[in-house]
Amino acid sequence: MSDPTFVFAVHPQRLAIARLPAGAEVPSWARGPFVTITSTPTELSIVCSQEHVPAAVTQERDKVAFGIVGVVPMTTIGILASLCGALANAKVPVFAISTYDTDYLLVSADRFEAARGALTALGHSWRGEWPQ
Repeated sequence: MSDPTFVFAVHPQRLAIARLPAGAEVPSWARGPFVTITSTPTELSIVCSQEHVPAAVTQERDKVAFGIVGVVPMTTIGILASLCGALANAKVPVFAISTYDTDYLLVSADRFEAARGALTALGHSWRGEWPQ
């Protein structure tokens, strides 16, 4: 049996991955149509539109997010391993985010075409244009 193929939807805004100290309050700038907030004992990590993140905040900018269209059952095995493996082979660093329904991958804008090429070569397809 071959690996499943997916349709990826590209998020239309450039994103930033920001880091705040552990225990920090979620700031008001953590907003927009794509936001994820993760609090751990060692950090508060926020992904949101880069236009909202203040310059003084530790961050990685110019990220392009794309997610699997539809619901991926939590019992599915190996999806991220397969996708991230293809990106690793193409020398594309990836930041993965999983939600209840699906998975998103964030890559640097300057590596998006390499990411798209690597995943298209596996039979995956795309919806939407990436933010230039």
